[in-house]
Amino acid sequence: MDLFEAIVNRKTANSKFAERKVTDEHIELLIKMSSHCPSHFNSQPWRFIAITNETIIGKIAKIAGDSMVQLMDDGRFWKQYRKYFRFSEEEMEKTKDGIHIDHLPAVLKPFVRTIFSETGGKVMAKFKVPRILGNDEEKLVASSPLLFAICLTKDEYKKEELSGFYSVISMGAVIQTLWLVTTAIGMGMQFISTPGEIPENWNSISGMLSIPDDYEMCAIFRMGYVDPAIKRPTIDWRSSQRKPINELAFKDMWGKPLK
Repeated sequence: MDLFEAIVNRKTANSKFAERKVTDEHIELLIKMSSHCPSHFNSQPWRFIAITNETIIGKIAKIAGDSMVQLMDDGRFWKQYRKYFRFSEEEMEKTKDGIHIDHLPAVLKPFVRTIFSETGGKVMAKFKVPRILGNDEEKLVASSPLLFAICLTKDEYKKEELSGFYSVISMGAVIQTLWLVTTAIGMGMQFISTPGEIPENWNSISGMLSIPDDYEMCAIFRMGYVDPAIKRPTIDWRSSQRKPINELAFKDMWGKPLK
């Protein structure tokens, strides 16, 4: 696949993956391509764990699903992310950002704006929205043939120092490389974010993977081969719109149009 084509076609995989294992060749390709990413003074601060063991994946899936339910039940999810929710194509066209919640059970559609709001807790509880999303999260992770964890060495990842900032930039390059490589070889990729918002849950996964004390697990993704025929999750969204370049960037100084 052409590089520019891969960049444009890259997207988050919200649905289940095909029921086939990721080949050793493709796992090695993902790691090899990641190893070529830039890093401060060629420090290469990252280490990777390719997780294929079904038992471990199942345990991580349970933590991810429970984390989703907890974040919704205590309101953190809504307070932090409500500003990104869109409920129509018109809203998406207007803002050119956020996620369009376009797929959910018919019984929920009349209440979608109330459900996805900071004050919608009672409505969410009535329709069991947190549990629906938690179950979907657990199923998606549990059915994934590969989880890919990224760790950073604490020698570089010092959060209050510039080396920490530089190592995060390097990890960003790794993540984009992973997304482009998976896109190019017919795979999908999705960030498993919910456990990271609950420190004790994140620490449980880190302990499960035997991360040594001198490294910190910073990100974990689910991966697998894409199958367009697979149904979308019970509640799902799209996020394909992009802001125009003249809104994103200026020439020479802030506010001066590129053209």
